[in-house]
Amino acid sequence: MPNIKSAKKRVLVARVRNARNKAERSAMKTALKKFEAAAADGNRTEAEGAYKVAVKAVDKAAAKGILHRNNAAHKKSAMTLKLNQMN
Repeated sequence: MPNIKSAKKRVLVARVRNARNKAERSAMKTALKKFEAAAADGNRTEAEGAYKVAVKAVDKAAAKGILHRNNAAHKKSAMTLKLNQMN
């Protein structure tokens, strides 16, 4: 445990940010899983709705620094390809 006041504050701030990042990452993963499930079922209308939500979640995560922007682009590209291959 740190002794210096500023170091103690950094620990508290890091704890709060870690929890916030974890929640944001979890929400993003949930959105991705919902899209994957809709795509696996073959339900195009449901998949399109889930796609919009998932893309927004991925963009949000990339903007906040939770995901690297190239990783976000890769995820969005893979989702788009999967959506476009549906009948």
